[in-house]
Amino acid sequence: MKHVLLVVALVFAALAGAGAATDQWPQFRGIRAGLVADDPSLPDTWSETDNIAWKTAIPGVGWSSPVVWDDHVFVTAAIAGGEERQPIRGLYDPGDENGSFKSTHEHRWMLYDVDFKSGRIRWEHEIARGIPSVGKHIKNTFASETPVTDGRYVYVYLASAGLLTAIDLKGKTVWTKETGALPGSSEYGSGSSPALYKDRVIIVSDNRTQSYIASYETRTGRELWNVPRQESQGWATPLVWENELRTEIVTASTNKVRSYDLDGGLLWELKGMTTLSTPSPFASRGLVYISSGYPGTAPRPVYAIKPGASGDISLGQDQTSNEFVAWFQPLLGTYNTSALVLGDYYYTLLDRGFLLCHDARTGREIYGRQRISAESSGFTASPWAYNGKIFLLSEDGDTFVVQSGPEFKLLGKNSLNEMTMATPAVLRGSVILRTQSKLYRIARARK
Repeated sequence: MKHVLLVVALVFAALAGAGAATDQWPQFRGIRAGLVADDPSLPDTWSETDNIAWKTAIPGVGWSSPVVWDDHVFVTAAIAGGEERQPIRGLYDPGDENGSFKSTHEHRWMLYDVDFKSGRIRWEHEIARGIPSVGKHIKNTFASETPVTDGRYVYVYLASAGLLTAIDLKGKTVWTKETGALPGSSEYGSGSSPALYKDRVIIVSDNRTQSYIASYETRTGRELWNVPRQESQGWATPLVWENELRTEIVTASTNKVRSYDLDGGLLWELKGMTTLSTPSPFASRGLVYISSGYPGTAPRPVYAIKPGASGDISLGQDQTSNEFVAWFQPLLGTYNTSALVLGDYYYTLLDRGFLLCHDARTGREIYGRQRISAESSGFTASPWAYNGKIFLLSEDGDTFVVQSGPEFKLLGKNSLNEMTMATPAVLRGSVILRTQSKLYRIARARK
């Protein structure tokens, strides 16, 4: 009888833990890299007026994703004190006109707490104020890093302001750490979000002065360790990978993929990335997936890495796998979007508006490039999935719905008619989606 009761208790504990996990969205792409538990209450269709629980104007600009804890929705933004150049949609050679530029206006870096149920801004908190000392790409913002939260504090990393800060759920600063506002070699601005693991928050700063990865104590902000890196720029968010053998911190950048232990020791590294690296590493099916695909370069690789690697695991010439590289595709990498693994399939959303599908275990092609829409200007937000459907958000604010599985089938399009580059949060029957000026909670209308 005691054995039966113990089994029942463990089952309920597991279910409770799973439910709690799906009730929060604490980081960029959530805890399952864009996968959402199936829920019939989640919406398949929406517009500016249909299936909109609320929409709230967010002052300033920012491409950071919303994160959610209980009834708090957090977003960051940067408010300029004068007229700023507006982002231009689409994929183009930036050149001198649309590449890097520096602002001459004072900015206020802000964190907003939006009520999940009503959309009302509960409080706003000014984190920093000043003229940015670094440049940015015309499509980037000075608030593109997504915060991370453990339900006690919100940890906000603002590389353009040179700050990492912890703010409690009432909007009070707990601690602030100066990290340095250090430009990358292209001066396209920043975008790598912080990662959280138990009692530590981790940031990667790849820049042309002194690149580093560092870990800080969540309670006090005390620096636990700081390890130099040989990089000059990068936008990928680090991944804390809890695999069957150990926990490691996987980072992707221009020169190499590197993995560190929880004390900052280098575990393994891999060469063969492109000159600009933005997609974030993520784990699924016992593998960690790495992508890098700056247009016009070769290779534009995707790597699937097994646990337990050590040393240099770079592929040799003409190799497509080795002891720790499960598979490699030389031209599958993306410029901005991170990929999605759903079931047995690895889905790639190319920035120019194509979807591809490969076997997640072997890299074998299931279907090649499928055009999503000939009219779209481009795709920057990463895909997400639930209820057997994949959702693809374009820079035009159009979300295309595709049937999952081994055959491509476009099911519909949902339009909000405003530029967006931020990946949404999805939980509790709602899609929290950020456009250039607004934050939406999209949910099925009650009948």
